[in-house]
Amino acid sequence: MLDESGWISPRAVRWLSPSNLLRVSVAVAVLTIVLKTLAWAMTGSVGLLSDALESLVNLAGAIFALTMVTIAQRPADEDHPYGHTKAEYFSAGFEGILVMAAALAIVWAAVLRLQAPAALEQLGWGLALSLVSTAFNGALAWVMFRSARVHRSVALEGDARHLLTDVWTSVGVVVGLVAAHLSGWLWLDPVVAIAVALNICKEGVKLVWRSSQGLMDQAVEPELLARIEAELARFRTDEVHFDHLRTRRAGLRSFVTLHMHVPADWTLGHAARQREQVEAALMQTQVGLQATIELLPEGAVTALEKAQAQPGLQRE
Repeated sequence: MLDESGWISPRAVRWLSPSNLLRVSVAVAVLTIVLKTLAWAMTGSVGLLSDALESLVNLAGAIFALTMVTIAQRPADEDHPYGHTKAEYFSAGFEGILVMAAALAIVWAAVLRLQAPAALEQLGWGLALSLVSTAFNGALAWVMFRSARVHRSVALEGDARHLLTDVWTSVGVVVGLVAAHLSGWLWLDPVVAIAVALNICKEGVKLVWRSSQGLMDQAVEPELLARIEAELARFRTDEVHFDHLRTRRAGLRSFVTLHMHVPADWTLGHAARQREQVEAALMQTQVGLQATIELLPEGAVTALEKAQAQPGLQRE
């Protein structure tokens, strides 16, 4: 049986938590570092060296992601009344910076090899070790992507993208080594390494950009916003309407604020019961969603709305 995302069974969801998967990611990173370092030592390929450096970055990223996920799971406290879920965005940004740093290191090593080409040795064993480590990373990334969708974990998705980048890095290196071996053109090895570096740098930029958007209170995804608006439509009548809908996402949690206008002659108790029903319906649209609804009598506006309508009244 599959969960609502259609990917992971309910029995597996609890075990495939972000924390558990990131611990596995740390172990796999250590294993791939050993395998790829051996592959580089056997062949002398700068492409395989770049692959090993990328795996070292994977290890640092997984450790930092695990730390941030642990912090994000802390409950709200007096100093952080909205919780700690934004810590995951630091993880995604850090992984992006590491990816770009690894890309620069790969380009540097490749340029040096272009200036002094060297013959490749024991290519068969080196490729075999690289492909084994690639299989580990690919399988783990596949599981992490699906678990990230269920748990809405930015840190887990960032680590999965990082692993997938490592997979493409390894595939590119293998293709380059095979081409260099068959053609005798030793310069293909460092050229492929540079091409791989440019690709993973692009992925690093994407991770940093997404992290920055999350830290700046980006609105919830369009799919969730559509579900929220559909729920509000169910409660909208000639007497009740909603406006000033605002949303933001903070890691695992999403926040919705809006105004609910009701007839001025309604009792406070009746209006409060109606608002409670709307809040409950909105919270059902997404796990971790928190709805805040301000009740207003028909025709009333808030001081903030007045200030926004007359910018000159706002304090500079």
